[in-house]
Amino acid sequence: MMRKDLVIIGGGPAGMAAAVAAYDAGVRDILILERDSGLGGILKQCIHNGFGLHRFKEELSGPEYAYRYELQVLERNIEFKLNTMVLDITDGRIVTAMSSDDGMFQIEAGAIILAMGCRERPKGALNIAGMRPAGIFTAGTAQRFVNIDGYMPGKKVVILGSGDIGLIMARRMTLEGASVEAVCELMPYSGGLARNIEQCLNDFGIPLMLSHTVVEIHGKERVEGVTVAQVDEKRKPIASTRRFIECDTLLLSCGLIPENELTKSAGISLDRVTNGALVDQDRQTALDGVFACGNVLHVHDLVDYVSEEAEIAGRAAAEYLSGAIKKNADIKLSTDGRIRYTVPQRITSKKKVTVYFRVSDVYRDARIVVKDGERVIINRKKQKVAPGEMETVVLTEEMLEGVVGGTLSFSLELD
Repeated sequence: MMRKDLVIIGGGPAGMAAAVAAYDAGVRDILILERDSGLGGILKQCIHNGFGLHRFKEELSGPEYAYRYELQVLERNIEFKLNTMVLDITDGRIVTAMSSDDGMFQIEAGAIILAMGCRERPKGALNIAGMRPAGIFTAGTAQRFVNIDGYMPGKKVVILGSGDIGLIMARRMTLEGASVEAVCELMPYSGGLARNIEQCLNDFGIPLMLSHTVVEIHGKERVEGVTVAQVDEKRKPIASTRRFIECDTLLLSCGLIPENELTKSAGISLDRVTNGALVDQDRQTALDGVFACGNVLHVHDLVDYVSEEAEIAGRAAAEYLSGAIKKNADIKLSTDGRIRYTVPQRITSKKKVTVYFRVSDVYRDARIVVKDGERVIINRKKQKVAPGEMETVVLTEEMLEGVVGGTLSFSLELD
């Protein structure tokens, strides 16, 4: 059995940033396991710009952003194995993996960082009436076909869901000569960034139909059209609003699911809202010595935040290996209905912590309030908050030192 100080599962932006941070914190015996044929993860097919504004203070495309981190991995001679599938993790941190080069093998890891990313919600999970004709793709699959393989999925397109990938593919398909008939969104607000709605839909005159969904797919061999309908406040289709839209392609952008099968098989507790692991401020899971970061933990809007969070996990893994992690607190973070979740979900060390969270609806003139019992720690005004854009607050060491209760409550109060 192989022995490694640190094994990182996933060679995308989170895995690479975690490896670089751990190396810079003193860990030298690092191995990245990546199931694809190259490092970079999903960024390799994201050829649009808008990456790196926070991290590198300049606008980069996805491949450019990934390449900057790949260079850092190569400069440090961090070992990685490509085309390698991780099959299992035990609670003793034994990683079982396989590849065509090495066959099946096991690694005993001093620490593990989970950075497997996420996958798209497929048609089978959506319960849409109709046959199973050709021409139905998740937006990410269509993106790979167009940007990497050079294939056009279709010429007349309807997109279900207004997540960022769906918005970006609306623009991409238009630029490649297709006609995007509509983007339908079940919710009364878009799930994507405001800048993507402006740059990908409004700039190209593509209609965004809020509170609408696809209720039927027409066609047997190939998609011939879809029936869309408006939904009521309970998200049920209103029969009188049904209308047919002719198209040959339906792209699905209906949410991302953290890739947590390995996490579950290892017996690690998951958050029911994020579908990622429950973690502390160091991104350590309930399993000692196992950390999680990036989209496998919770879905991010910006890759810059993925890198930021991965560096937290990388440095913490280095501290764990050196025995420097000290736990001197046990503070649970709770939320009201308007704030859906926080990451981390608990604080075990009283030091500066950035807390990430998302809201459940679009709210204006709101205040983000953090309380220790009745004592208000943070009271910050926000003109507008939306589910498509992640929010953050910073808890300083001084704030945490004064916490006497075992719970910090996060709430969104409306003025």
